[in-house]
Amino acid sequence: MQKNGHRPEYSHSSEITEKRRTHTERTMTMAKHILEKLQDTNPECEIWWDSSPLVYQTWEKSTIDKAPAAKKQEWAAQLKRLFDPDNAGDMFFRSSTTNPPLSLAAIRDNPEMWGAYVRGLIEQHADATVEEIYWMVYKEVVRRGAELIRPKWDASKGKYGYISGQVDPRYVYDYDAMYQQAKEIAALGDNIVVKCPGSAEGYRLLEQLTAEGIGTNNTTSFTVPQYMACMNAISNGLERARKNKVDLFRWRSVITHMSARYGTLGDLKIQADARGIELTPADMRWAELAIYKRAYHWGQEHKHPSKMLMCSMRVDKDVDPDGLSSWHIEKIAGSDSVYTCPPKYIGALMEAEDNLKPFNPDAINEEPPKDVIDKLMRLPYFEQGYEFDGMTPEEFGRYGCFVATATEFSTATRSTVDFIAQQFQAMGKKAVAKETVEAAA
Repeated sequence: MQKNGHRPEYSHSSEITEKRRTHTERTMTMAKHILEKLQDTNPECEIWWDSSPLVYQTWEKSTIDKAPAAKKQEWAAQLKRLFDPDNAGDMFFRSSTTNPPLSLAAIRDNPEMWGAYVRGLIEQHADATVEEIYWMVYKEVVRRGAELIRPKWDASKGKYGYISGQVDPRYVYDYDAMYQQAKEIAALGDNIVVKCPGSAEGYRLLEQLTAEGIGTNNTTSFTVPQYMACMNAISNGLERARKNKVDLFRWRSVITHMSARYGTLGDLKIQADARGIELTPADMRWAELAIYKRAYHWGQEHKHPSKMLMCSMRVDKDVDPDGLSSWHIEKIAGSDSVYTCPPKYIGALMEAEDNLKPFNPDAINEEPPKDVIDKLMRLPYFEQGYEFDGMTPEEFGRYGCFVATATEFSTATRSTVDFIAQQFQAMGKKAVAKETVEAAA
């Protein structure tokens, strides 16, 4: 039998252990996420979720399941702060972006539910084509995402809580088709902005939507000339809107820099190799950053109402000689930028965080090395992208990374259309357009 004298000692020991455990959990709960640390470099910067909000919980669970044992509680608390669907008004993310591949990912996240939804639409709209059903489904993915984060829009009185819905990338040169789609996307909810491509037709669309008080996100954009065209279109649209006394409460503008895509999907390396110019991984990153910084500082100096948005970021092993890095955010920290972060990138940041340098709030003012810029300026691809007059609007749609990205987005769109076609076939219906059948007859 245990002596009574030992019981207080045992109880006291348990109390100390419990206090230590509670303190540890509290410390883990309060440990800042790396994106919260980035936010601290400039309170006006915005961190966005670069995916449909519909997939967040699946990704959150997967990330926590894979977390190191010592970090599970900490990561769980952090990810709950970033976005809790049950408390979206207080989410850390200030808005969300989607595109065709990300919308396809939302469908693939729950194919049974979406398959049933599609089959229901097919029954309701017996005469609709595969493409028509696709467009209904795409809009529904955007609408549900917007609805999920609407509390943030309400809580911030329309400042945050937006989601970007993109016009069909197969129509990047068709103004009329894009305009019709843009109007339909904007009508889905108060907290929706329309993603428009960086083609000449896309900038015409941006101006018109701005003139109507519809918010926009310029996408498939990579270069200073595109950003100048976008800012000019926005300024013209705002002038028209104010002249016509259009309500601008729902309007906002972000201009996307698809950073890593500029270096990897275009002609930078091809042209360097052809000229015997060695480009290091750091040179490639500086090319992407130099373009962003030039456009960002121009916008700041001219007090342009659009906000530059950094996307397509990477965690690199071979860029910084000191080890792991993510220059896409490290080198512009302290800026009044939007950073839209996809799930994969956020996970990579969390895994690498202990090996990354602390953010420097003055990093945005760091000039690209002159010798690197001099080297890059020997490449027509970079000169076109860096100089203010490097391209005419008619050339935007032929620029290497624009063509490659538009093609990738179109491929994702066709994959979503094929998901719809499979539901037609599952119901014993022909998965071809009415026009095709009529033409064959």
